[in-house]
Amino acid sequence: MNQRLVSQIKSFFFSFVLLTGAISSHTTLADSTSTANVAAAAPAAVASGGGGDAAAGEAVFKANCKQCHAIGDVVVGPALKDAHKRWPSKAAMANFIKYPQKVIDGGNAYAKGLYDKYKQYMPNHDFLSAGDIDNVIAYIVKESENPTPVAAAAPAGGTAATETGSEADSDSGLLAPVVGILLITLAVVIILLLVVINLMSRIIEQRKDELSETDLDQIEGKVNWSVFFGHPLFKGVVAFIFVVVVGKAVFDKAYSVGIQQGYSPDQPIAFSHKLHAGMYEIDCNYCHTGVNKGKSATIPAANICLNCHNVIKTESPEIKKIWKAVQKNTPIKWVRVHNLPDLAYFNHAQHVKVGGIECEKCHGPVKEMEVIQQYSPLTMGWCINCHRETVVKAEGNAYYDKMVDLHQTKYGKSTMKVEDIGGLECSKCHY
Repeated sequence: MNQRLVSQIKSFFFSFVLLTGAISSHTTLADSTSTANVAAAAPAAVASGGGGDAAAGEAVFKANCKQCHAIGDVVVGPALKDAHKRWPSKAAMANFIKYPQKVIDGGNAYAKGLYDKYKQYMPNHDFLSAGDIDNVIAYIVKESENPTPVAAAAPAGGTAATETGSEADSDSGLLAPVVGILLITLAVVIILLLVVINLMSRIIEQRKDELSETDLDQIEGKVNWSVFFGHPLFKGVVAFIFVVVVGKAVFDKAYSVGIQQGYSPDQPIAFSHKLHAGMYEIDCNYCHTGVNKGKSATIPAANICLNCHNVIKTESPEIKKIWKAVQKNTPIKWVRVHNLPDLAYFNHAQHVKVGGIECEKCHGPVKEMEVIQQYSPLTMGWCINCHRETVVKAEGNAYYDKMVDLHQTKYGKSTMKVEDIGGLECSKCHY
């Protein structure tokens, strides 16, 4: 059998194997998806009681208190179960949460006892509103008297699992016959093709003497490579590809000047955002205290680190570096990761506090980063594109009421984006 026929047979077999593998993978993926849907449909944990205040307080607690406190266990500070019963009034407890050092230094016996036992001041929570603190207390009361049960595994015969499972089973039952029919059809077609090719090969071998040299070259698939590579069209295509590749490389290199996306410098002290922000769910605002108040998010001061590490992993070599800096009264020389040109102005509070932008929008999946890096390009085009796409959060802000109404009636737009309120004006960022 000649070379071309052999290569055709190989091609058919290769195609069959690939297609069979793809269909099998699709079937497996469908089955796994069905299984995942059944698992996802398992009933969630029973919602905690206590009303909206306790639910709101849980969010505030997890963002600001969870790092040092638990309801039933001692972490950095005392367990908070029945803490409301250990204070003479709700107002006294709220005042301690807001200004702990002031209450301790003011002579409160219970507060002084806590300090003597745990040997550190709790940081002030004066940035929390009175409503936030009331909600936190409501959450502590609720969890003390009626703790949230641990989420149980989904029952084997649960309603949601049954419904989802039945849908998945029906889908799988319909897919299996279709896949089987397709595979059988493909096998039959390939067998027929192989039979035809084999017959044609025998006929050609028997009548080979009657064919001309040109016909034999066509059948054997011989190619004159010198003619192919010397053809002007081939040379033109190669020259075009070369110019495009080199031009693209030059353009990318020139465009990347000043862009530090992916920049991840070594720091004087090893700090894992994956551990602190990811595993322990420490809120960004706890360490970067300026993010809601001013232009800079601020680098955490050593005392913020020592709020926890005064008692946690005190023998760690990295923690000892912090203590050494504190004892010598020298700053820790952190290396700045995110750098904007001096000609550009950016205000964190304007974006985070007023605009409601999440940290991950610009800084990426910080909770998954062992070492922090610049996730976004931070170019002018990137910022402008964000201003074109981001809708202004005007709900509940009377400042925007007239502006939104005018925007909708005059321009006929249902949403007001940042670009509509001057977000593309040069003087917003350059002045």
